[in-house]
Amino acid sequence: MAGDRDVMAAALALGERGRGRTGANPHVGCIIMRDGRVLARGWTQPGGRPHAEAHALSRIEGPLDGATVYVTLEPCAHESERGPACADLLAKARPERVVIAAHDADPRTEGKGIARLQDAGIAVTHGVLAAEAHRSMAGFFTRQAHGRPHVTLKLATSLDGRIAMADRSSRWITGDRARAHAHGLRAQSDHILVGGGTLRADDPKLDVRLAGLEERSPRREVLTRGSVPEGWNGIAAPEGIADLAGNYLLVEGGAQTAAAFLAAGLVDRLVLYRAPILIGEGRPALGDIGLAALADAHGQWQLADTRMLGSDRLEVYERS
Repeated sequence: MAGDRDVMAAALALGERGRGRTGANPHVGCIIMRDGRVLARGWTQPGGRPHAEAHALSRIEGPLDGATVYVTLEPCAHESERGPACADLLAKARPERVVIAAHDADPRTEGKGIARLQDAGIAVTHGVLAAEAHRSMAGFFTRQAHGRPHVTLKLATSLDGRIAMADRSSRWITGDRARAHAHGLRAQSDHILVGGGTLRADDPKLDVRLAGLEERSPRREVLTRGSVPEGWNGIAAPEGIADLAGNYLLVEGGAQTAAAFLAAGLVDRLVLYRAPILIGEGRPALGDIGLAALADAHGQWQLADTRMLGSDRLEVYERS
């Protein structure tokens, strides 16, 4: 029989279905079990409602006597015009037990959701795969802590750190598998951003070109103080991302825009695709990031993932 950690891992994977589609809400996963059998599964729906618990409960009939509900975030304790509090829904359903991964950092819920379940006589276990839940819902926790979306900077470079030839030609530095992976990143992002120079020079579509995921193309942002074409939203400075509605922003360049976000301390994750080619005289991946001393560069990033995508190497770094 699967243990709490195994079921919670499955709930976290389920919650990933909502990444980039739930606005400012967290993308939560929920699994309801009894006697080793899955009774229902749910995840936060597009736009943020229904929440995962409400979604799972809507797919089950009958009482939850003897059941255990696994949810990746503390059930919300506040009602809204869009739906009831999930803690109240669970209290009414009366499962035997609720297992929670992470506490909700929203002051409207923090601790209150758990207390409401316990007051209803439901046993609560919390902290199961909490660190994994924080990584999974990094966008939500970044917004709660810093008032902005979680920022991923994507760079596709040659071995010598170039993103294009001197004449700006860059199709293609990386291979098919790396490019497909990058489109997967787009599908998991609420917003995608490039600089004004990239927009004017390349007129990029920034859409998702993976079969079945085309409708998940993120909203397009451009870092510029000038006018922007239809279908784009302009942001005058990196700090302006605080006004974006979603929890995940993907920055795709160019070099000066990437440098501006790094210099402002607004990059939470680096995704590097490194192709086994040398370009030599070409366009560098980054501009000036304001580094005053080499010693200051150390200890800023830790490797979270690395693997081969065809002939290209993927490296993912998270801020220490």
